[in-house]
Amino acid sequence: MANTQSPASTLRAAWIAQAQASPWVTAGLGGSLLAVLVLLLASGYNALDNGDQGNLRYALAGGSAGFAATAFGALLAIGLRTVSQRTQDSLLGFAAGMMLAAASFSLILPGLAAGEEILGNSSLAAVTVVLGLGLGALLMLGLDRFTPHEHASTGPCGPDCERLNRVWLFVFAIALHNLPEGMAIGVSFANGDMSVGLPLTTAISIQDIPEGLAVALALRAVGLSALVSALVAAASGLMEPLGALVGMGISTGFAIAYPVSLGLAAGAMIFVVSHEVIPETHRNGHQTPATIGLMIGFGVMMFLDTALG
Repeated sequence: MANTQSPASTLRAAWIAQAQASPWVTAGLGGSLLAVLVLLLASGYNALDNGDQGNLRYALAGGSAGFAATAFGALLAIGLRTVSQRTQDSLLGFAAGMMLAAASFSLILPGLAAGEEILGNSSLAAVTVVLGLGLGALLMLGLDRFTPHEHASTGPCGPDCERLNRVWLFVFAIALHNLPEGMAIGVSFANGDMSVGLPLTTAISIQDIPEGLAVALALRAVGLSALVSALVAAASGLMEPLGALVGMGISTGFAIAYPVSLGLAAGAMIFVVSHEVIPETHRNGHQTPATIGLMIGFGVMMFLDTALG
């Protein structure tokens, strides 16, 4: 007998089955989302009560810069017939290096400094940032388990993936990738500190250009036209201003939320680099150029953090 269930009912049933199969991941995702929701509600009140609109504008501007850079890179793909897989892997390695350095120097270190200033103890500050790292990793792990998407190295992942078109699985993966970058930008501007926000936003925007190009080329490889691939890849960058709002919100509700949120954004970025980007750069046998690209990207971000911070 043919399956008469609607797509929404089918996906809902798949989510329930996935939750039952991974109860600890489900609990971690639920706890992370609840923590984010509480901090968002508190921060909304805090922004209205204490007038944080200026910092919110900075966060939105930073997220918009990331979107513009992604769109620019995506539009470059229209004029390119082909880019070798080796070059794509090198560019993605460069992006991974910048993300790792951004997580280290623009998120974790400022988080430790802010935590120590608030708590007056370096050990407690480290515990606070580690808690944020764990929440970020749990959040991305839960999204990875419950969002149907595509891993180039392992194929479809998440619930009921076989029922979704391969192209849209790529789109889900792109959204997962861009969200923590936007969160990182929003968190970095939460205190209005340009020495934290400006280098991080610059670094993420620079690495978004080759990332947007690589995404557009990947979409072309699965059957979309050059124009549609570029437009979809560019639209994926809209997750960055949205993520910036989330990052700004979760870090302005309470004083201690700032270092926790820096850790959360760092944990999300590190998770994406390890789980998505590095495996993608290594699956075609181009480990050496990808690793060199990663080292160059890491060094560029270190320079930006020093020069602009």
